[in-house]
Amino acid sequence: MITIREPSFSVGKYLVSPLTTKTLAGDYAASVSIRSGHGSRTHDRVMRFLPLFATREGALRYAIQQGIHWLQQPSRAEPGATKDAHWPKKN
Repeated sequence: MITIREPSFSVGKYLVSPLTTKTLAGDYAASVSIRSGHGSRTHDRVMRFLPLFATREGALRYAIQQGIHWLQQPSRAEPGATKDAHWPKKN
């Protein structure tokens, strides 16, 4: 399998890096890295997606769309936050 790191781009404080991978069957898989922070405080979330695509361009387009969609979700947790961080702690 051959993974191609496509050009990265910034969305606010995040660096979005789409990746495409040619599978052994000849299809293309999409994935995306979303990075924030600097130095020892860097956080990198990598997501791999299904379905597979017939073309590299299709996989690239999907990876970009999914990365942007993830960043637009108001319910996504900031790096280091827990899933229930918005709930008050019980005494």
